[in-house]
This record gives sequence, C-alpha cells and structure tokens, in this order.
Amino acid sequence: MAKLSPRDIKRKIQGIKNTQRITKAMKAVSAAKLNKARAMLNATRPYSERLYDLINDLAMFVDREIHPLLRIREERKIDYVVITADRGLAGAFNSYVIKRTLSDVQKFQEEGKEVNLLLIGRKAVQFFKNKGYSIIEEYEDIYRDHMNLAFTSKVGGVLAERYENEKTDAVYLINNELITTATYETKVRKLFPIEPELSYDKLSELSRYNIEPSAEDVLEELLKRYINFQLYRALVESSTAEHAARMIAMDNATRNAGEAIKRWTIIFNKARQEAITTELIDIINAANAIE
Repeated sequence: MAKLSPRDIKRKIQGIKNTQRITKAMKAVSAAKLNKARAMLNATRPYSERLYDLINDLAMFVDREIHPLLRIREERKIDYVVITADRGLAGAFNSYVIKRTLSDVQKFQEEGKEVNLLLIGRKAVQFFKNKGYSIIEEYEDIYRDHMNLAFTSKVGGVLAERYENEKTDAVYLINNELITTATYETKVRKLFPIEPELSYDKLSELSRYNIEPSAEDVLEELLKRYINFQLYRALVESSTAEHAARMIAMDNATRNAGEAIKRWTIIFNKARQEAITTELIDIINAANAIE
C-alpha cells in the first residue's frame, strides 16, 4: 500500500467523521422509532396471547372435524411464512431469519416433506427468489404503509385457503422477536392447525360458562381474527426488533468510527512529524552545502 501523505490522511479522517455523524443520526432515528414500536408491541402481545388461549380452550368443546382449520393431518406439506425487514444496516437481523429458514427447510426436505415459502420483506424476497424454492407469495415494502389488519387479512386468507383445500398440512411463522432493548431472538411458531392441550383445570374453569350462540359459531368467528392478528403480531414483533437491531448496529458503527478516528489521528501526527523532520534535514543539508 502506498504511503499516504498528511493531506490524504486528513481527508480520510474527515470522511470517517462524516460517516460517524450519519451513523449517530441513524441511531437516534432508530431509537425514536423503537420507542413508538415498543408501545405498539406492548398493546399487541396481551391481546394476541389471550386470543390464542381462548381459541385453544374453545377447541376442547367442539368436534375438530367440523372446521377445516382444526383438522390435524400428517405434516407432509408445510407452508413457511418468512418475515424479514425491507432494509439492511441492522447487523445480522435478516441473516438470522434466513439461516434458520434454510436449516428448517433442509431438515424437512431430508424427511421427505414438501416446503413452500410465503415471503414478507424485501430481504427475504431477494434471497429466496430465483433459487429454486417453491414460493407461494412475495410481499415487499409493507412496513411503512401496509402493516395493518387489511394486509394480514389478505395474507391470512391465502394461508387459510391453502390449508382448507389440503394444499398444506401445517403453517409456521418465522420472525425475529424483541427480548430486551439490546437483544432479539428468532422464533418459529405454528399458526395452524391449533393443537389444544387438554387441561383439567381449564376444562373445569370453562365448564362454568355458557357459550352462546354456540362454541362452534364463536370459534368460527375467532379463528378468522386469530389468523389475522397472529400475522399482525409477527409483523409488529419483527418491526420492533428491526429498530432495536439497527439502533445497536449504528451505535457500534459510531463507536468503531470514533476508534478509527483516534488511530488515524495518531498516524496523521506521525506522518506530519516525519514530514517536518524531513524538511529540517533538507534545510540543514542545504545550509551545510552553502558553507
């Protein structure tokens, strides 16, 4: 590598400072978005969990054969809903979901199962498209304007239709979920079929209530809401975790830029000192030659 002059080093330092200002600003933006997203997430989680518990409990009172989404079949065909971000600059946020998906798909294929992917997020679409995977649907740029129940109702309708017509035997969601402000985790959840666990305590508790007009009618309505809202929650979880991941990544980038500036400042000072020393030597040599 050619030796840099003090002027070149100074330009490099200025370039790093400019980058540092950008990463610092992006961290602040992500922190603001994270606070807003966490408020939405805190409002979403309790409803989602209570809705699942209610459907799980009601499923104990009905014949599972009366509703297509409750019928349990051998899992020979599986639909995987892969949720990533639309943008990068968030560390390993997207790669965690992609790597887990690849691992699960490989495992299922080795077991002789057919796997179909429904992709949400530009990063998932860019990675899996045109690579030989069976893709049901692709959705990009949904977080800004389309992350709502209207969108999840559309996606949920596609998944429900496939399960009811036995095009698939199980539907799974894979996405990142926020654990703490500084950590997130890739989670895989089964969307349906719902497989309730018979609990004597739950059965005793529910037996005290009268369900009108009937458990079947109530379950029919709740199942529609369940699919839509679980998809919505997965999007909110992913969006919140993305902001946290980007905030952490930009914080690390800002600190790394600061350390790089320190290193290059030392190099600049050494280069400047060498230049001064060289000039002094030239002056002394010139003076000696004149004498």
